[in-house]
Amino acid sequence: MISEQKRKVLDAFSEGRKLYKLMQFGEALKKFDEALLSDPEDGPSKVYSLRCKHYIENPPPEDWDGVFVMTTK
Repeated sequence: MISEQKRKVLDAFSEGRKLYKLMQFGEALKKFDEALLSDPEDGPSKVYSLRCKHYIENPPPEDWDGVFVMTTK
């Protein structure tokens, strides 16, 4: 069985991913940050939070397929 805390993280992450795919990065960032409030060590939420911040500052092209391409090491 999954804990209530983990359920909150998963629900917020899932909503964030949906918004991320729709290129609604500001709203997605809020959801990933919500997940991180419940579990500050949640790796996937940390990664997507950083990606959202990147795309807010550097929007992807309109035909973006959802794939994050690293440009630096």
